[in-house]
Amino acid sequence: MKRRVVITGMGVATALGCQVDELWRRICNGECGVRPFTRFECSHYRARFGGEIPDWSPDAYFSSKEAKRLDRFCQFALVSSIDAVRQSGIEFDKEDPFRCGVIIGSGIGGLSEIETQHTRLLERGPEKVSPFTIPKLMVNAAAGQVSIQYGLQGPNTAVSTACASASNAIADAMKTIQRGATDVMITGGSEAALTPMALAGFSSMRALSERNDDPTHASRPFDRDRDGFVMAEGAGIVVLESLEHAKARGAVILAELLGCGASADGTHITQPDENGVGAAKAMSLALTESGLNPTDIDYINTHGTSTPLGDAAETRAIKSVYGDHARRVAISSTKSQLGHLLGASGGVELVLSIMAIHNNVVPPTINYETPDPACDLDYTPNQARQREIRVVMSNSFGFGGHNCSLVVGEFRNGQA
Repeated sequence: MKRRVVITGMGVATALGCQVDELWRRICNGECGVRPFTRFECSHYRARFGGEIPDWSPDAYFSSKEAKRLDRFCQFALVSSIDAVRQSGIEFDKEDPFRCGVIIGSGIGGLSEIETQHTRLLERGPEKVSPFTIPKLMVNAAAGQVSIQYGLQGPNTAVSTACASASNAIADAMKTIQRGATDVMITGGSEAALTPMALAGFSSMRALSERNDDPTHASRPFDRDRDGFVMAEGAGIVVLESLEHAKARGAVILAELLGCGASADGTHITQPDENGVGAAKAMSLALTESGLNPTDIDYINTHGTSTPLGDAAETRAIKSVYGDHARRVAISSTKSQLGHLLGASGGVELVLSIMAIHNNVVPPTINYETPDPACDLDYTPNQARQREIRVVMSNSFGFGGHNCSLVVGEFRNGQA
């Protein structure tokens, strides 16, 4: 019999705040974290804005010397993990280290380090390339650093499935607990791809919004005039435990992770299946594993990236899975406020889904101004909405055709 999996800690790093309560308050207020880039000069780029974390500093968590050995994406992951572990109250020195693990996803990893050291190689020669280059750029560096932070010796892996990375990582971590291989997992995703190369690459694909004169209104999921996604950076990390383990140590349980579903489109490396067949399969599988019907879902935190094809495909997928309930279930895209955190998005959105349950509030889809006939559901336009929320589905779909849906629910006896 599969063990039940609960969430006992959460940590985030986003353009709207690096503490969960602050992020939630600003989300509910309809604020937008999208702003012009400041980290590098980009006046000649097609898109010149995104969900950049302002004034990032990890000084309260580790020394500047340690920070220099960590790529920005790894710093986000480590800081968010420390916050999540603190909230969970778990003391790893009292745990069996082989029963505790880490799975953290990233779509791109240490791209900033790659670009920095490649420039150094070309300009100054091979002897000037940093010895920390490889340990900083590895996609698995975040998971490795978090395991080192706490001396964890259980499963330790990284997932890289583009924008589904964090959700796939959380699903994998959940399964290690369900089957009895671990008791505790730190999991989620981190991304710091606001770099010249990434910006140029996504711009060349014409994947990004180019509303440089109005960046705060650029991310507009499901709106008729959406013209591409908005890049963002950050991390979303949660602590998962078996219910038995959490109860035994008297943990405060924030929510229960009920199920997951994963699939592939199998059609195109970047474009989603236009009918959302793969996305629908992931949602259906997540419902089946959770033992739920579509009518049991109170809120869907959509992938909703503000791309013309993606938002329409997800809407069709929701209709195919939810039937008549598609017009009654609460729906929104928090990417309208944060931008798209790529491989970290599923982690942050799971945290926001849990906060929606705790507060019985549906976050808004801001910048929704003009309805699109292809996107004709209720996306909670522009203002947060009070509503009873017990169960949430969170969707993440990525380049490569990767699809992952998570279902998280209220844990009524929150004090274990």
